[in-house]
Formats: sequence, C-alpha cells, structure tokens
Amino acid sequence: MSPRAIFIAATGQNVGKTTICLGVISGLRKRFSRVGFIKPVGQQHRETEDGEKVDKDAILFKEHFGLDASYSDISPVIIPAGFTRRYLSGDVDHTSLKNRIHRGFENVTANNDFTVVEGTGHVGVGDIIDLNNARVAADLGLDIVLIASGGLGSAHDELALNIEACHRYRVRVRGVILNRVLEAKREMILEYFPKALAKYDIPLLGCVPYSNFLSSHSMEDFETLFNTKLVSGHKYRFHHFYSARLVAGSLEAYLAENETHELVITPASRDDIVEAILREHRHPTDDQDRLQTGILLTGRQKPSEAMLEGIRAHDIPALYVPMCSYDAMKKITTLISKTCNEDVRKVEKSIDIVERNIDFKLLCQNDAPLMESTP
Repeated sequence: MSPRAIFIAATGQNVGKTTICLGVISGLRKRFSRVGFIKPVGQQHRETEDGEKVDKDAILFKEHFGLDASYSDISPVIIPAGFTRRYLSGDVDHTSLKNRIHRGFENVTANNDFTVVEGTGHVGVGDIIDLNNARVAADLGLDIVLIASGGLGSAHDELALNIEACHRYRVRVRGVILNRVLEAKREMILEYFPKALAKYDIPLLGCVPYSNFLSSHSMEDFETLFNTKLVSGHKYRFHHFYSARLVAGSLEAYLAENETHELVITPASRDDIVEAILREHRHPTDDQDRLQTGILLTGRQKPSEAMLEGIRAHDIPALYVPMCSYDAMKKITTLISKTCNEDVRKVEKSIDIVERNIDFKLLCQNDAPLMESTP
C-alpha cells in the first residue's frame, strides 16, 4: 500500500510555499496521529552543530513540530554553491542523489500516517541536475498541490506553465491553493478561479487571504539583510514593522508624519531625529502601547556613544549600517520576508490563517482522475 503523502510545489519563488506548508501540517495533525515532513532538494541551508548542511525549512519544521526524523532523512539533498557545476562535470552521481531522496522518504513515511513533501520553487526548479519538482514527485509516486499568488489572470497563466510541466512527467495535480489573496478580490476569486481550473479538472483547495503582518519584516530580517547585529533592543529582534521610512528632511516633516510600527532610516549624524524618537519614549502618549519604532542608522559617520546610550536606555531596537540611507532603503524595498522558527508570532499567525482557509477533505482525497495533456 502506497504511503499517504502529498508534494507541495509553487508557481515561483517567494509565493509563500513554506507558509502554506506550516498551515497544512498543522491541519493534518488534527486529522492524523502522526504527520511527517521532508524537503527532498534544498538550496538555502544552515549548518548544524555537527557540521551537517540542512535546508532551512527542514530545521523550521523539525523544531516547531518536534519531528522525530533525522535531518539526513528530512533534508537528503542540498544544493550549495558550485554543486551544479560539479554535477555537470560528472563529479556528482545522479543515482546516489535519487537513492538518498528515496531512503529519506521511505524512512519518514514508514513512521507517519501522512507526509508533506515540500518542493523548491516552481515545478521546473532543479531540472539542471535532473531533480526538478515534477520529476521528484513522479519518482516518489505523489500527486502535486500547486501554490500560486492570489489573482485571476496572472495566477492562472503561471499555473498553466507549471501544470504542463507536471503533464510531462504524468504527475497528477491534486489541487491549487491561492495565497495572499486581497480581501477586496476574494469573493470574485472564489467564484471565477474554479471555473478557470475546470478545464484541467483540478479543484481549488484554498484561498488564503493577504496578511500585512506576514508580509512585514522584523529586525532579525534586517540583521540578515545587512549582515550586522542589533546595537540595542535585542528582545525586540522579532518585532515586525509594517513600513519603513527614509528620514532625510526636516525634523518638522518627520514629526508631522510619524506612524506606529515603523522602521525609521536616518543618518547617524541626525541627532535631532533620534532625539525626537527618544522623546516619544520619555513622554509616552495614550497611544504609546502601539508605538513601536525601530531605527536603522546609516552613513560613514558612526553613531556617537551618547546617541547609543540614549537608544539603549530606552531599549529601542536599532541597527547601524555603513552605507547611505538611499541605498539602505533600496535594499529593504526588495527584501522578501521569510519565516524562521524563532519568530514564534509569525509561525503561529501563518498556521492560523492558512489552516482556516484550506479544504482538508479535498486535500486528503486520493482518487482524483489522472490528468491528460491538452492538445
């Protein structure tokens, strides 16, 4: 009897696949006694204390859900820098890679009632080493669930490309989950997207709404982005900021547009701006409990010790980066928020919003008709 498992892939990078997998596993754990996880091919990885390279998502899921499986089973293949060139040069054996994936999958599924297999990026990712998502799913005998960003036309067109890639390997697409659907478009999407999927005989399994919190960044995200460490406010490392504002103008302009949950980007030479932030903490308003300001100090001139002492005295989360404010702001605008196990609020919010918006009965069904390629 084949193990109960599903392969979750996406139409592209940064679509929210990990967020969806968190909610899916949580929901499945309410329906099955034991739920396992495996990410067959990983790219972004960390080293364990034993020097083992492990996919970042594998660490997240193992730690958060307390999974018993070993890292070698839930993260069997890692693609570090230079791996692709080694593979193409014949220095990496393809059969050994497949064997590691199969061994990990067999070990995980043997000890669980249902297993979630997370892919990497869109369906074609990994093709250069002959391990794209569709091929891996086919080798493991699994259906695929595709995740796409919320929308109608663009989401469908991206899905069409990925569905055709699944056809090539005769992999059945069990369903589609739309992520980050704007509330204003939600009812329209729920009405029309199933009609768009009808020609493939693929159901819409979920329509997950957009969350401002899940799309926001924490100070830990900024630490990683700028490869630096907090100079103050360490206990607020995982506080999220809904907006970032570059403050290069007058003090009056800053005070007139002050917002909550805001990261202020300003040169370390702007004592007046920093002093204004400190004043707000010295003399709290009625809204002080909602005022959560972070500071990103910039420029070649380092912050003075007096400035740092004031910031630390109020435990305000702050960073310093030796670049101009404009360049720092540009980097932040391209930052994609990721999920790590330490960011407990984000993990819990991800699980809550996803779990409430997925049809688990459809997700767990295993008798959908095999897709046939369209002309």
